[in-house]
Amino acid sequence: MREQLIIGNWKMNGSGAANAERVQGLIAETAHISGTAIGICPPFPYLAQVRGLLAGTAIRLGAQNLSDRTEGAYTGEVSGAMLHDLGCRYVLVGHSERRSLYGESDAVVADKFAAALGAGLTPVLCVGETGEERQEGITHAVISRQLQAVIDKVGIARIAKGVIAYEPVWAIGTGETASPEQAQEVHQALRLLLATQDRSVADSVQLLYGGSVRADNAAVLFAQPDIDGGLIGGASLNAATFASICRSA
Repeated sequence: MREQLIIGNWKMNGSGAANAERVQGLIAETAHISGTAIGICPPFPYLAQVRGLLAGTAIRLGAQNLSDRTEGAYTGEVSGAMLHDLGCRYVLVGHSERRSLYGESDAVVADKFAAALGAGLTPVLCVGETGEERQEGITHAVISRQLQAVIDKVGIARIAKGVIAYEPVWAIGTGETASPEQAQEVHQALRLLLATQDRSVADSVQLLYGGSVRADNAAVLFAQPDIDGGLIGGASLNAATFASICRSA
C-alpha cells in the first residue's frame, strides 16, 4: 500500500521568527499523526534554520527548486548536492510557477528531475494544465506530454524514485479547486499512462494533488483511490490548518 504524503510549499514566504513559530506549531499539532509522511519546503535561505528546528522529528525537509547542473560558474543557482548536504529529502521540480514565470520547458524540467535523482534527492514532479487548456479539452494531452518528457530522460523505472504532483494551474492560489471527481480522473490517467510502460511503477509511485487544498476539502480529495496526498501551498503557512490537512490523510 502506498504511503500517504503531504508536502507544504512555503513559496517566497517566511522570516526567521515566523519560521520558528510555524515549525514549532506544526511539530506540536502533528505529534500524534501516524501513517502519513509530512514534508515542508521553505525558501533556500531558511533551509538550514528549518533543518535545525525539525531535528528529532519525523517531518521531512524539502526545497522548492534546484539547478540542472552539478557545479560550476552558474551564479545564483543551487545544486542538488548542496540541497542533499543541507539535509533535504525532497525537491520540487517543474512547479507551474517555474514553468510559467521563469520559462522552464519540459526538457529543462526533465533535466532537473535527473539532477535531483543524481544527488540522492526525491524529486516531486509537478504537472498540470492551464484553464485554457482544460477548456480546450487537452488536459490529458498536456499532462501526458509533461510526464513523458521525464520518462524519456530518466527511464520509466527511475520514475518510481520520485513523486508526481498534479496541480491544475487554474486552481493554484485562486481558491478554485478541482472537484474530487476531476482530480481523480487526472490521477487515474497518470497512473494508466505509467501502467502502459511499467505496471509496478504505476502501482507504487505516489501521486499528490495540489491546487487550493484546504482543511474543509482535503479529506474528500485524499479519499480518492489514486490520490496519495497533497502538495499544499498557501494553507501550509498556517500550522493549525496544515496539520488539519495532514490529519485528513
